[in-house]
Order: sequence, then structure tokens, then C-alpha cells
Amino acid sequence: MINWLFRLFLAFNSTSLLLVVYWIKSGTTLPIFSRWPQIPNYVSYLIYILGMMLLTLISLLISRMLSKEKVNKGDIINVEYANDAFLPSYLGYFFVALDVPNTQTLWFVYPLIFVFTFLSQTLYFNPLFLVFGYHFYNLTTINNVRIFMITKKKFKDPANVSFPSLLRINDFTYIDNEK
Repeated sequence: MINWLFRLFLAFNSTSLLLVVYWIKSGTTLPIFSRWPQIPNYVSYLIYILGMMLLTLISLLISRMLSKEKVNKGDIINVEYANDAFLPSYLGYFFVALDVPNTQTLWFVYPLIFVFTFLSQTLYFNPLFLVFGYHFYNLTTINNVRIFMITKKKFKDPANVSFPSLLRINDFTYIDNEK
């Protein structure tokens, strides 16, 4: 149950920057600031961004409750750096947000993107993880299974890859909270 809720939360975190970009593009400010028109719009925008960062931090804290796995040295035969590979997909969210003409369209487009992200089980790429020092890798195991790894570690040589306490998001996506 915790994995399902965590994946739901990750999918939201991975796609909600689309909402933030749309709100900034459309000049949408927090309703509470309508009482104080002298407060500039960028205060709302900063709160949106800080809120996204807070949700990402919460997801990292919640990840500690996921089931644990272990990967020993020699279990990984290939390491591919994936930060750059997912960036075009994520930039697509920005372009969608900038191109959505109105809020009504947004409320139809966003749930579709959210559902596709949740069901894909591999697009949990959240660029805000980069702010917290995480990197993204595609790893190939000795059984020729490709897994997506979110970790603070940096590797180049598959022979040196090991994870004594890996956290499973799903069968193909893992997060490592160790440094």
C-alpha cells in the first residue's frame, strides 16, 4: 500500500511543475494575496516553487518507508547516466504548460499526463531531485534487466556499483538514500 501511495505522490511531484509553469504563465496568484494588491505576483510564484521543493523533500522522506533490496558488487553489468535522457520529456511538460490556452483545458490535459506518468512506472523523473543532489541512472543487471535508479552516488564502472540498502519504488525503479 505504501508503494502505491508513494508512486502516486512521485507521479504528482514529477508532473506538477507543469501546473506551476502554467500558473506563472497565466499570472495566477494565490487567492490570499487578493486582499493585499501591493504584494507583487512573484511572491506567489516563489511560493509555488518552494511548495514544489517541499513536496519533493517530503517524497524523499517518505521513501525511507519503502521495502528494501540489496544489490551486490558484480550484479550490475552496465551503467547509463540518465539525467540528460529524461530532460527532453520533462521539457515537453513545460511546452505543454506554455501552450495550454486556459484553465479549463489545463484541467483536462493535466490528469491525462498524470495518469500516463503514473501508469508508465518509469517516468518518475523529477528535476527537483537534481536540486537535492540526486542523479538518475539506467542500470542493467546480470540477468539483463534494466532498472531506473535515483541516487546521490556517481558511478562510471559497473563493477563498483553496489547498494546495501536500496528502496524499491516498483519492479523497475529504485531510490537510494545513501550518499
